[in-house]
Amino acid sequence: MGRVDGEELIDRVLLAADLVPRGRVVSYGDLAELVGTTARMVGRIMARHGHDVCWWRVVNASGHLPPALLGRAAPHWAEEGTRRNAAGTACRMSVARADLAALGERYRGELAAAGDGTR
Repeated sequence: MGRVDGEELIDRVLLAADLVPRGRVVSYGDLAELVGTTARMVGRIMARHGHDVCWWRVVNASGHLPPALLGRAAPHWAEEGTRRNAAGTACRMSVARADLAALGERYRGELAAAGDGTR
């Protein structure tokens, strides 16, 4: 998938975040690869625009969120049954990571339905 920028990139990152299934997580890098940007850009977009999507399902590669978000994410993780480490401070990526192939298919299907299937 090619690189996208601006408002389209924001929309795509937020769409992809909202498609992550309940109880599952992805890393910033997973979403970056899916939408055609960098993990750092996904993090910036989530920080600035992610409040209306399932932001607690997007974590860093080791399953952590910034400390300021952990207290707000923990109830979501508990309610959704997201597998966490023993301390409850991070998601266990080995068991909580979403099926990336299925997420990619769903994402491409949503883009196609919106008329953006070739991008």
